[in-house]
Amino acid sequence: MEKQGILIGPFKQLVSMAELPLKGALKDSQLEVIPGAGIWIEGELIKEVSDYDTLKHKLRNDVELIELDGDFVALPGYIDCHTHIAFGGNRANDFAMRNAGSSYLEIAEAGGGIWSTVKHTRACSQEELKQLTVERANYLLAQGITTVEVKSGYGLTVEEELKTLRAIADADHETKADLLSTCLAAHMLPKDFEGSAEEYLQMIAKVLFPILKDEHLTTRVDAFVERSAFSAEQAKPYYEQAKALGFDLTVHADQFTTSGSKLAVELSAVSADHLEASTEEEIRLLAESDVVAVALPAASLGIGCAFTPARRLLDAGASLAIATDWNPGSAPMGKLISSASILASMEKLSNAEVFAAITFRAAQALNLSDRGRLVAGLLADFNIYQTDNYQNITYLQGRLEPYAVWKRGQLASSNND
Repeated sequence: MEKQGILIGPFKQLVSMAELPLKGALKDSQLEVIPGAGIWIEGELIKEVSDYDTLKHKLRNDVELIELDGDFVALPGYIDCHTHIAFGGNRANDFAMRNAGSSYLEIAEAGGGIWSTVKHTRACSQEELKQLTVERANYLLAQGITTVEVKSGYGLTVEEELKTLRAIADADHETKADLLSTCLAAHMLPKDFEGSAEEYLQMIAKVLFPILKDEHLTTRVDAFVERSAFSAEQAKPYYEQAKALGFDLTVHADQFTTSGSKLAVELSAVSADHLEASTEEEIRLLAESDVVAVALPAASLGIGCAFTPARRLLDAGASLAIATDWNPGSAPMGKLISSASILASMEKLSNAEVFAAITFRAAQALNLSDRGRLVAGLLADFNIYQTDNYQNITYLQGRLEPYAVWKRGQLASSNND
């Protein structure tokens, strides 16, 4: 008889993330931690999460049993809602120069900075860029990251941005992780564009946006709102054109100077990402809105700047997500639990706040409602750790890797050697 379902368990602890709110501070006492639980899967979805023995006794003959022997914990699959993993080249020299005291301008004059990655990415074929993206996505998947947002932004011409977004679409078919693309053609004003910032943005909106819709290459548009890139005044009409076409909006906001988060709130963006420079005014605006605040602690480590004010954002009532920001310049680490655990120590975040920030709140930052919790009806995306206590995951700061990663009801990655 062909098996029509799977029951996995028993778990010493199952952290469901059920019933937790999308916004505000969380205490660990609010976490639903179910002892002796099992996960019943049918197809790509969770059919039921309950006591393993109870589930086992009511199963039909067409359900496969995967019985765990030892101490294991289960959590929802993680969601990395901000990455730049579709890139070519390497910027190790940038990192060395920055740590040695060089300024952003000095690094750029020495051939580094975003423009360096643009040149290397343009030199890649679509096939090469696809393969690089697959390799990085699989690296994230092995960490338990089952959904990965991937930005363009290192092409900065219509054709090169299309190449990148097509490569991401191709990569999505070759990794078991779900890849969700974002158009970041407004990453910086390209040095080889003969015109103003306003003219560049207008060209991208007029020429690129319709192709993105026709080819279904993305549902999301982003821009770097910063003095070194595009001002809020320049970005606003660009975003308004994207919104009129039905794109979700996200904003690189308040990394070095403020204005981006205010624009995100004004435009009802799904998220405002970075926020290292946010003041009490920006924190209040975000907390009073439905915009998800996305912290990128690895970028703070890479640049050597302040962390996103995560504690104040949560206490004010905002929704906080945490992502890797994996990119070749400021955040080459690509380690979600490590960077989230460091942010937790620096900002005094509870485990409930950290896990919410990389599961269902990160899903909200991508406008996804079908994942991020272990409850009936959602995608069967989950991580299994060989440990007797879920607290060890953040305590060991990334050293404890998943024993197994399940994606859409199937084993996607295993570190069980």
